[in-house]
Amino acid sequence: MSSTNTPQQAPATPQQAPATPQATAGPHPHAQRGPQALSPARTLATAARVLRQLTHDPRTVVLLLLIPVVMITLLRYVFDGSPRTFDAIGASLLGIFPLITMFLVTSIATLRERTSGTLERLLAMPLGKGDLIAGYALAFGAVAILQSLLATALSVWVLGLDVVGSPWLLLLVALLDALLGTALGLFVSAFAASEFQAVQFMPAVIFPQLLLCGLFIARDRMAPVLEAISNVLPMSYAVDGMNEVLHHTDVTGNFVRDVLIVAGCALLVLTLGAATLRRRTA
Repeated sequence: MSSTNTPQQAPATPQQAPATPQATAGPHPHAQRGPQALSPARTLATAARVLRQLTHDPRTVVLLLLIPVVMITLLRYVFDGSPRTFDAIGASLLGIFPLITMFLVTSIATLRERTSGTLERLLAMPLGKGDLIAGYALAFGAVAILQSLLATALSVWVLGLDVVGSPWLLLLVALLDALLGTALGLFVSAFAASEFQAVQFMPAVIFPQLLLCGLFIARDRMAPVLEAISNVLPMSYAVDGMNEVLHHTDVTGNFVRDVLIVAGCALLVLTLGAATLRRRTA
């Protein structure tokens, strides 16, 4: 009886893959960076890039430089029959208009870079958060100088704003207000998902300060609760600083206090703005 010998088929075993490097990539080379020292070269490079982008958008440049000038001029002729009224509120508005325009333009421009991925790519480079925020502040600060120079020169030497103190002190307060608006714009851009939402932050951030800063009624004549709120709003001290220049020939202690508070608020908000800069992808 013959039997057919068939080779016993070995059970299939999975083919062992050759050893390969671990598939999961390690952390991003810059993701675990610690705080970096502020670099003048990186800060200036960031500022130059922002300024180049601004020059490619003439409508934004017009908004930044001419809107405060136009608004001050309109205000002067609204009170053409009452020049003392223009003197009373014109100096205050020299600080308010730059703050508002710089807030709008900075928040929208920064948000555009966030949503387009520009900030994401920059943060993946050897660029510290301090360099980035300082570069933005430096670029918009340079624009703020031009804006404040134009508005102050027009008000004092063309529209006849009667100022007892030095016009240069007006320029200083206007410049600090514009820098404060820049800082606020950088900060709120982190909480908006679109340019429309960035504009919507204006009623929440700017309008309460505008109503309580003492422009429409003296702060000491407000209800106690409103006066207490106005005492912690930076725009209140911007208006107070302008009024000190309007009524005093010398630099007063109150003026120094107001200037330091506005500058301190701008620095604090810039620091908070740096804290909101995070990479959003792994």
